[in-house]
Amino acid sequence: MEGERYVLLGLGTTRSPWFTEVARWATAGSLPAEFVKCMSVEELRVRLTSGRPFSSVLVDARSGAVDRDLLDVASRQRVSVLVVDGTGDDRWLALGATAVLPADMTRDQLVAALGDHSRLIGAATHLPVGDAPTAADTPTAAGPLVAVTGAGGAGTSTVAMALAQALAEPAAGRAVVLADLCLDADQAMLHDARDIVPGVQELVEAHRAGRPAPAEVRGLTFEVVSRGYDLLLGLRRHRDWAVLKPRSFAAALAGLRAAYDAVVADVDADLDGEAECGSVEVEERNVMARTTVAQADAVVAVGTPGVKGLHALVRTVDRLRDHGVDPERIVAVVNRSARAARGRAEMGRSFADLSGRGRAGPPVVGPVHLTERRGLDDLLRDGAPLPRGLAAPVAGAVAHVLVAVGPLPAPAGGPVPVAAGSLGRWAEQEAAG
Repeated sequence: MEGERYVLLGLGTTRSPWFTEVARWATAGSLPAEFVKCMSVEELRVRLTSGRPFSSVLVDARSGAVDRDLLDVASRQRVSVLVVDGTGDDRWLALGATAVLPADMTRDQLVAALGDHSRLIGAATHLPVGDAPTAADTPTAAGPLVAVTGAGGAGTSTVAMALAQALAEPAAGRAVVLADLCLDADQAMLHDARDIVPGVQELVEAHRAGRPAPAEVRGLTFEVVSRGYDLLLGLRRHRDWAVLKPRSFAAALAGLRAAYDAVVADVDADLDGEAECGSVEVEERNVMARTTVAQADAVVAVGTPGVKGLHALVRTVDRLRDHGVDPERIVAVVNRSARAARGRAEMGRSFADLSGRGRAGPPVVGPVHLTERRGLDDLLRDGAPLPRGLAAPVAGAVAHVLVAVGPLPAPAGGPVPVAAGSLGRWAEQEAAG
């Protein structure tokens, strides 16, 4: 159609000769394209999501901007990504890029790539319609993921440690990792970890533009010999959440699950996102908790006895339900509960009344009661194993959920990457042998 041309977004470096050449071809009219230079990856993302249709993104591999999140944004806007890499590295294709072009590409090479992978934009071109579904970074072979959450001061981190210890018992023969995914990470302090790196930031960075092997993932954790599990340290500072991007974190979580037989994640109870409060920043801040809870095979909600503790526990359970967690996958735990049977019974009735009020469907599991343990601080200080009586009840309830409800089914309906050559060959190729 007359007036059709390619609309290209470009992101290069100060030493990218192709960046100048493409602009010159577009200006001279030798390339049927409109070339829009971007000064930063942030500008590139804003332009991609502006609603204006684009044909392709040309991005230099040396810019450091090519990662899962950028490719995901482009995919959602139906824009192909052409990575310009002078080294001939084809790992970008495995990451989701459309094609790789050499740094000294000619005009004909670029035109051919645009013809194969890009759409023409006309004057009356329709805008992109909504977000296209994308495949989640779900592990192909992964053990259970158990999220442990609760209000501050409820003993959530200690319960997560006890659960990881119980799952890692030698008789089970499982490789278990305890991942600290809280914004205010306390597991390093509770384990008296002298090092602060590597941690979750390094794990996410490793998955930002790659897919490390399970051995490399395990190399980012610390072995807790006395309790039998490995520990993934959390954020070094609260504000470091700003470096975590949704797609990269989802890939990192999938890599962690692929490297271990079971993952116990200590996460925050704040699950607010853009839909709840209208803020994208809040959703990105809570990306660890939201992603982990949504993919967890079981979620342990920890609270304390008393009016305020019970109210906080019910509120945590309600947030999990509102986030889409199946009630049958939620295990409620009352930490530092009463020893007397009567007190526990009253607590159980109150919790059932409050958590089931106005809610249809099955109830949550529990509550499981954990009594106050004397000398717990001494055990934490010495790095000794936690009491079996603290770990066994929660592990038993979680095992019941995993058996009764089963693993969380993988999301369906999204497109999946197709490896080159996996769909067969053209008839001409078959004839040529």
